[in-house]
Amino acid sequence: MTQTLTSILSSNLRSSIESVRQRLHLLGAQVFVVSTQGECVLEGIPEGQPSRYDQVMAVAPMVDHSETASLQRLGPDGRILALPLYRNQKSVADMFVLPDPAGGSLEGLTAVVEAFSDLVCQATKNASQIEKISTELAHTYEELMLVYNMSTHMRVTQTCANYLQMACDNLTQLVSVEGIAVFLERKIEGIDRLVLIAGSGVVTIDQVIADILHNRLLQEIRNGAEALLDSQVDRPFKFEWPQSIRNILAVPLGHDSRIFGLMVATNIQNKPDFDSVDLKLFTCVANQCSVFIDNGRLFGDLKELFIGSLKALTNSIDAKDRYTRGHSDRVAFISRWIAERIAERQPMDDDQIHQIYLAGLLHDIGKIGISESVLCKKGKLTDEERSRIMAHPRIGASILSDIKQMKQIVPGVLYHHEKIDGSGYPEGLKGDQIPLVGKIISLADAFDAMTSRRVYRDAMTIKKACSEIEKGLGTHFDETIGRIFLESDIRKLWEIIQDGFIESWDYSNFSEYGAVAVGTLIQ
Repeated sequence: MTQTLTSILSSNLRSSIESVRQRLHLLGAQVFVVSTQGECVLEGIPEGQPSRYDQVMAVAPMVDHSETASLQRLGPDGRILALPLYRNQKSVADMFVLPDPAGGSLEGLTAVVEAFSDLVCQATKNASQIEKISTELAHTYEELMLVYNMSTHMRVTQTCANYLQMACDNLTQLVSVEGIAVFLERKIEGIDRLVLIAGSGVVTIDQVIADILHNRLLQEIRNGAEALLDSQVDRPFKFEWPQSIRNILAVPLGHDSRIFGLMVATNIQNKPDFDSVDLKLFTCVANQCSVFIDNGRLFGDLKELFIGSLKALTNSIDAKDRYTRGHSDRVAFISRWIAERIAERQPMDDDQIHQIYLAGLLHDIGKIGISESVLCKKGKLTDEERSRIMAHPRIGASILSDIKQMKQIVPGVLYHHEKIDGSGYPEGLKGDQIPLVGKIISLADAFDAMTSRRVYRDAMTIKKACSEIEKGLGTHFDETIGRIFLESDIRKLWEIIQDGFIESWDYSNFSEYGAVAVGTLIQ
């Protein structure tokens, strides 16, 4: 690639060269700037003089670049002045000054070039300082962006492993290390142990070394340090490490009252050792991770409170009739089972499946105001009693509609007694007028009702219940959803229900519900 004065020298230095060239031109001197690649990027020859560039090329290899911006005299008689030019402390070109062959004063030229040499030296120092500051600012900006990105991604619904992996990946883009890893305490067989959760690069730390590292880090913190930093660059290791480790930095995850993990980096690549800047960066990132982990634990407690409150509420309704105990739990589980099978055939995300589960759990919440005498009545219901029971979908929807977080749940509660042929209630909807969640819960509710003992009849067998569902396809139940359910492994579903699925339910997907929803429901 052809080089130019602009491509190899800073703008300030180019301006200074042009200024001194004009002064030397008045003294009859020729000026050449030749790049270290041997290309002439500036040529200044006074009018009437023949070019002496061949003399320049003859002495160019003799220029000494060992001293920054040092003026040199070259040629057989020492009448060619040479001045190395630098950028970022690297030689990029040489300026040559040749006096007028008709008797120009070499002393006068030397004085001008020496003054310029001092200017070049100072400009080089200034440029180096500016470059250093610019590099530091760019690195600081990248660090700030890392912390900002971690803050913006701090969603409690994100998994801990994913968040910590993001932190490790981003750190390795900023700090050139052999490897970074994050270990957290996990209870294994009743014992707290450090477990590798996330990492980037290669870290030669096994379970034994991780436990030792954790104890040494705690020891350093007790001694007043904020982290463990050990190296054999300037002195022997403070601790004994595997041979593959040249230097190591470990920062705690946790807070003053409890340390529950650590972040460790080994073998920095682009400098001899970790420094205070690295320590501050890793400490800052570790603090962000600690906040995320603490928030996740609090959110987990809130999720358990939420689902526990819902189940306590629905169980209180189911308990009014000894024949319907656990009905809401089972309908919720069966609804989720159906939704998961539908998701295998058409687009349906985890949030939708979760909303269907919650709608199944709360589908009978409207019965909360109906007395046990009506719910448990053995004989025929009066028209008034029947109308009170048939009002429970509207009552339930009314209760939930005041809770913003329950907006997606309402249709399942309101429409779970609608039928495909329009003979259902409360609105007599037909076919596709009924929301998907209403169709699913209708089927789940009916299946559990048929396979459960009621005050007025015994429980049906699974075979009989499936036969009744088959008869009701296209009239009572949606045919597509019914087929999907009937083609699923209903025996396995029944075994899960009988084995007490409630105890093993995973609460991992409760992103849209929180304390407000719980509080409103309890009220």
